Amino acid sequence: MAIYFKPLGDSAILVTFGDGISEEIHLSIKKFLKILEMHPFNGLIEVVPSYTNLCIYYDVYLVSQWKFEGSTPYVKVVNYINTLLLKEEIEVNETSRIIEIPVCYGGIYGPDLNEVATYNQLSEQEVIQIHTKNECLIYMLGFAPGFAFMGGMDEKIATPRKETPRLKIPAGSVGIAGKQTGIYPFETPGGWQIIGRTPLKLFLPEQNPPTLFRAGDRIRFVTISEEEYKNLAGEIK
Repeated sequence: MAIYFKPLGDSAILVTFGDGISEEIHLSIKKFLKILEMHPFNGLIEVVPSYTNLCIYYDVYLVSQWKFEGSTPYVKVVNYINTLLLKEEIEVNETSRIIEIPVCYGGIYGPDLNEVATYNQLSEQEVIQIHTKNECLIYMLGFAPGFAFMGGMDEKIATPRKETPRLKIPAGSVGIAGKQTGIYPFETPGGWQIIGRTPLKLFLPEQNPPTLFRAGDRIRFVTISEEEYKNLAGEIK
């Protein structure tokens, strides 16, 4: 697999492992993150993974002090990363947490369920059955704290984002955007097609880590009734 490097300003580097949403690419990123965790470099600040790449932030001053090959801090980091990529393959724990997410679909909780059904020439019940059929893999967290971007949704219900985003999406809203599905952790603007809502709290600022999800988790959506939603919401409060 070809890997590409690109500078982001003068203190970060983007390492790209491929194109598109792929579990193979996800695994390659996880393996490299594990290697970097085992062999961190002086000046490493933060590593942020995404679907196809990861961004490495570093301290320019500390990196410039290295006695490592490279004419600039950026080149030094690229060369160091290349030495890590040449290391022996390591085993990555493939065991993922499986988290069941109760969702009340349609009605006031899923105002776009009918739009998703119409777009894909399906009934609303068929959309629900398809959305709850597959386990979805969390590739990354982003956009907002605790917002999980998931792959693995059946493309039979893939639907474009709304042309005009809503100013307010309620916390717990489950949406579809293209081939992705995701859950809004708290009230925020957004343009995803909202098909349901979960009563679970996803952003937990008082805890460490402050989110229910982490990259690599697998999500299983489970349909619940409006009454069950209200009961669970009351218990969680």
